[in-house]
Amino acid sequence: MARWQQQGDLWLLAPSNLPHGEQTNPGVNKGLIQFIGGSYLAAKPQLSYRRLLEALALRGWQIATWSYVPGFDHQGQANAAWRQFRSLRSQLPNPDGRPCLRLGHSLGCKLHLLAPDGGRGCDGLAALSFNNFSAERSVPLLAEMGQQFGFRSEFSPSPQETLLQVETSYLQPRNLLVRFSRDGIDQSSRLLGALQSRPEDDSELRELPGDHLTPASAGLRQNLLGSWADDPAKQRSVDRLADLISQWSGA
Repeated sequence: MARWQQQGDLWLLAPSNLPHGEQTNPGVNKGLIQFIGGSYLAAKPQLSYRRLLEALALRGWQIATWSYVPGFDHQGQANAAWRQFRSLRSQLPNPDGRPCLRLGHSLGCKLHLLAPDGGRGCDGLAALSFNNFSAERSVPLLAEMGQQFGFRSEFSPSPQETLLQVETSYLQPRNLLVRFSRDGIDQSSRLLGALQSRPEDDSELRELPGDHLTPASAGLRQNLLGSWADDPAKQRSVDRLADLISQWSGA
């Protein structure tokens, strides 16, 4: 079983922490993936996104994932995640200039897009199931309470402000947008429009089978009962996604 290590709000997994015989590319370190999950799945990303992140580690990637509980101040949370990832990178040796990819799911995509460096500190972003709904749509009870008791009841930046910020301040040209065929709340097409409005954009949109929660799979039945009790279809979906991300990276 992979051995995760905690460093503050970050959970880390290195390719060398996986059994040698299980690695797709034993001994290879392709680079670093900085992952931010979505909604309340991100409180324990090393568990809720276990299959995907460990599949990427098996393909030679070092993994760093940020643990957080979503709030209304998305810009503040984006800044906090970026600072922690930047601090980690300063501690990691990278003599060969291996790439750094940012990977997000749902709200995690937005937080990467709002990073204060405008995406300049990475070699590309893979955005899975981008979601940019208003607070009223996402958490209607909290939005209603905010209006009644006078606290912030809309995300900051708002959905409209987020897309405008992408058009004007996000500088990373390489972006892979992934939507899933049965995802009823995906907004990747809107994000693609904002990205492609920028000069020299190199973003692309791909569609895979699945739904909004396809990237989030902990493999609990496999952990508790062994591989015989697992759903092979879920693992195939995760492997397909991990292959796409890794191949797109060019590493």
